Amino acid sequence: MNPKILKDLQYSERRYQLSEINHKYGKQTHILSDPYLFTTLAKLCRSDCKQPLINQLLNTLYRELIKTVVNQEFPLVNTQLETRMAAFHPEGRFEAPVLDPSTKVVCVDLARAGTVPSQICFDALNYILNPDGIRQDHISINRKTDANEQVIGTHLGGVKIGGNIDNSFVLIPDPMGATGSTLNTVMDIYSTHGNARKFIAMHLVVTPEYLSHLSKNHPEVIVYALRLDRGLSSEKILNSVPGTFWNEECGLNKKQYIVPGAGGLGEVINNSYV
Repeated sequence: MNPKILKDLQYSERRYQLSEINHKYGKQTHILSDPYLFTTLAKLCRSDCKQPLINQLLNTLYRELIKTVVNQEFPLVNTQLETRMAAFHPEGRFEAPVLDPSTKVVCVDLARAGTVPSQICFDALNYILNPDGIRQDHISINRKTDANEQVIGTHLGGVKIGGNIDNSFVLIPDPMGATGSTLNTVMDIYSTHGNARKFIAMHLVVTPEYLSHLSKNHPEVIVYALRLDRGLSSEKILNSVPGTFWNEECGLNKKQYIVPGAGGLGEVINNSYV
């Protein structure tokens, strides 16, 4: 005789609701509205924030960001769960939707700024999904600039891809979404490795310029960010809903660094200012 399985209406559907700001950048872009993470990010961006606090704050930010992405994007599956109380009550066994443990994920380590964030996401996913389906790839990459210090592409130092990406969620945890040049290279690399289920870029800060580049060149990429920086825009722009005057919004200085921004995070994370 099969044991009784408790079925409770409250477990019957997904109820997670994303908290995000109002904007006009399209449904693929999610800029979170989270005072706790916003404040934590503000501390990370301060000039007096050094190691080891840098990595501690990155851990907080990306552990919360991966949780948000998983809650919003990853599939659920109904399953039967058993608690310790099943030894005393048949109602200790119940049916509810949980994250599908067979979900396949590829975490992309964009060395050097993305190395710590990617490892945080990789570790978190190995706890809640089947580790056999979780992989971390490595791409050594940095921006390429011209004589005027304008970004004209990327320098690719090396690539280690662990297999195809068929039916996988490809996560790109890159702290700063500035110009989109790095994302271009990532998408070019994976274009020959199969068909991903979803591409999801996970950023601390993005600019309107970055979002515009993605919307035109890689509209399939879903973006999650903790903050939008358009600090070099006019007063009219700053008083408008983000994306209303998209072509007039500005978040990059002449060297194409983000303002307000966080400085060169790849440099401060590694204490290597080259």
